Amino acid sequence: MSIGSFLVLLLIAAICGAIGQSLAGYNLGGCLVSLVVGLIGAYMGTWLAAQLHLPLMLAVRIQGELFPVIWAIIGSAIFTFIVALLRNMVRRT
Repeated sequence: MSIGSFLVLLLIAAICGAIGQSLAGYNLGGCLVSLVVGLIGAYMGTWLAAQLHLPLMLAVRIQGELFPVIWAIIGSAIFTFIVALLRNMVRRT
């Protein structure tokens, strides 16, 4: 994988992370946090889809690597929601 395609993959992950945070209604941070949330969301979403035997939807292929956009957004929203719940629980105690 070339550096250019890797940067495109990171850009798509950051956009998916930002969309996932918007859907969850909670902002965890800036651009780098959105990138990390997008990558974690892609992993969580793909794992969830495999466990439920659901197909990959809107997967982007970048030099042979698949990035599941829809599952990354769903996974990012779930991850953001979980982190928001944990932060609120810690603040209350």
